Amino acid sequence: DRLETALDEAIARLGPATTPVVTMTGELADVFESRAHGVAAITAMLEARLGTLLVYAGRSGFVPSSQVSSHVGDIASANWHASAALAARFVPDALLVDMGSTTTDIVPLVSGAVRHAGYSDAERLASGELVYTGLTRSFVMTLGPRAPVSGEWIALAGEYFASTADVYRVLGALPDGADQLPAADGRAKTVPASTARLARMVGRDAADADEASWRALAAWFAEVQLRQIEEGARLVLSRAALDRAAPVIGAGIGRGVIEQLAMRLRRPYRDFGELVCPSPQPSPRARGEGAATPNPSPPRGRGLGEGDCAPAVAVALLALGQSRA
Repeated sequence: DRLETALDEAIARLGPATTPVVTMTGELADVFESRAHGVAAITAMLEARLGTLLVYAGRSGFVPSSQVSSHVGDIASANWHASAALAARFVPDALLVDMGSTTTDIVPLVSGAVRHAGYSDAERLASGELVYTGLTRSFVMTLGPRAPVSGEWIALAGEYFASTADVYRVLGALPDGADQLPAADGRAKTVPASTARLARMVGRDAADADEASWRALAAWFAEVQLRQIEEGARLVLSRAALDRAAPVIGAGIGRGVIEQLAMRLRRPYRDFGELVCPSPQPSPRARGEGAATPNPSPPRGRGLGEGDCAPAVAVALLALGQSRA
């Protein structure tokens, strides 16, 4: 019901389309019996509202919605491929890293081609190209097994007491519009409320320590998450024949974290949003200059932009390019 309501709201805002094009994720959700069931159900919901669609099937290109049953393996969670295919047209040699709310995609681009080792979620989890951690929805207990608190290592509670949205909110690093789901305890989305949720992860109340201590804990969790992504990136780079000058292209709501990753990897940083919608004067960091900032994901103004929604922007531009070819 929520998906259908969200679709209705989005379609009302976007208006009619001559040829709707779709890329998807979400078919792995446990409301579906299987990925094939998820692909079919999501496609049916869209067809009921938009009529005949073109569905992005990654390596198979665009296919009519009537043929999705023959391309389930290519369609399922192929949104990462759309972003990579478009980025490769702008920067032929690069490492695309898209950090969303829940997962992070790491895709090498070599000589203008998408050079992935895995394609399905399972294959990409094994290859390091999919890291199941995101800016807002990941459970803090996945950033364990322990954290330093007041000079001691404390085992994390194996409970959904807090999410990564709480981590970045406490750090003042949560982009506007990024946190779109209720908090773990259903309470306010404020720094004090997020602090209380993080404190529960180590068996404490917020009043048990000062603000600086809780910020230090949040910084620890952010560091662990960055290390998880860095491990995936280094595994991918150990296979890909990428020149040292090849940049990291950051996409998704976690682009601020990916800027930090680029510095760890000692590579220039390019912003996906700047590639598809360049500003008159690129930032120093986009030119590969500038020093690290202690803020792992600095707020970037209100609302979501092209870089935040890379797969949607990519599939639209890929389809537009195909229609003009």
